[in-house]
Amino acid sequence: MELPSLADLPGQPPGPRLAFASDRQRADEIAETLAALANAHGGALIMSGGRGTQLAPLRDPVAATELALAAALSCAPPLIIPLPQVVVYQEMPVLVVEVPAGLPYVYAVNGRYLRREGAANQPLAPAALYRLLSERADLGWERQLPPGVSLADLDIDLITAYARRVGPPAGDDPLALLTRRGCLIDGVPTNAGLILFGRDVAAHFPQAEITLVRYRGREPDDVFEREDICAPLPEAIRRAERWLNEHMRKGSRMVGLEREDWIQFPPGAVREALVNAAAHRDYAARGDRIRITLFSNRLEVYSPGRLPGHVTLDNIRAERFSRNPAIVQVLADLGLVERLGYGIDRMLRQLAAAGLPPATFRETAAGFLVILPGQPMAEELPGGVDTTAWRRMGLNERQINALLFVVEQQRITNRDLQDLYPDVSAETIRRDLSDLVHRGLLLKVGDKRATYYILK
Repeated sequence: MELPSLADLPGQPPGPRLAFASDRQRADEIAETLAALANAHGGALIMSGGRGTQLAPLRDPVAATELALAAALSCAPPLIIPLPQVVVYQEMPVLVVEVPAGLPYVYAVNGRYLRREGAANQPLAPAALYRLLSERADLGWERQLPPGVSLADLDIDLITAYARRVGPPAGDDPLALLTRRGCLIDGVPTNAGLILFGRDVAAHFPQAEITLVRYRGREPDDVFEREDICAPLPEAIRRAERWLNEHMRKGSRMVGLEREDWIQFPPGAVREALVNAAAHRDYAARGDRIRITLFSNRLEVYSPGRLPGHVTLDNIRAERFSRNPAIVQVLADLGLVERLGYGIDRMLRQLAAAGLPPATFRETAAGFLVILPGQPMAEELPGGVDTTAWRRMGLNERQINALLFVVEQQRITNRDLQDLYPDVSAETIRRDLSDLVHRGLLLKVGDKRATYYILK
């Protein structure tokens, strides 16, 4: 069950995924409700200046936000949550504190384990607690402290930029922010902190490398392009995404005087597959890496580690479980994850919108594989032309359109290109066509007013 939008939540009744609190309550009281939600199915806590569902304006939104963050931090282990959001409901500011679903830990407050049942927080009976601990495994790789590390192993510039993006009050003290996010414990970097902000990720986690390979055809062969990336995880994701965007086939065709563009894979679906692999892989598994392989008809994204927790191939769209909640939250803070836990749905919607079949999901002996289908080759599309090589040559959009026009009409004149770009000077049009001739893409035929150009 998905929650309503943040703006609509304050008007909903309390229940298994929605609770209310006052900004006058103690941090441990609020922590109990947050832990109860986390031990169930996630949800949201609405804080206001009133009592329960009797809402009143917050006395101090900044203080309320700090109270919520302090409550999350007081859970054991510390609960990693998105930055609470102040929303205006019926002209009064209230605070919405989200608790992600599918967290991998079981949370306690002052030694008590609670779970949200109905509209109340209920103590977990021993049998239920044992079952929950068994279900969630509680591996805790992110919170482990590598031997011999210190703050000097973190890149302060990356931390400062991250804190600046998150903004106050969560970002006013970068080290406190990293502690809230599970990246520091007593001032010592955790595995999560090192993989996200480390100066030398390869030295600590060689398994964090992302390998990208592009083959020309549908199967591996001896001719390929390869890139290996091992960097702080947000930077590694950005670099991998740029590489994929540069190496995906892109093309166009002319329909009359209008150009229709196509791209091998929807960029949004590619980003989701990449970010999901980086965010949810099993980093405790050494000796393997994320492998992304680009073929002419598909993209394969492999990440080490089988599906976590209770997630299976059958329920992957409906269930939420985050193996690495600290990593996921930092990536969400940086805008690399749009909404926690819904990447699969977005990926499938992007593919459907592009007219492509759904992605294929497979578990291997030691990992998880996502296969995205791609657009057909240019020669398989009516009037389609693969413009990837032209773009790599640095041709501008006018020149690409000129070449597409020649493919469609067999020839082009200065006047034809001027009609396509009436606001561009005749001299610029002449230079565009002359450059295409110089590059060996067009052949000039005739002279003066009788001049036209054809493909060489």
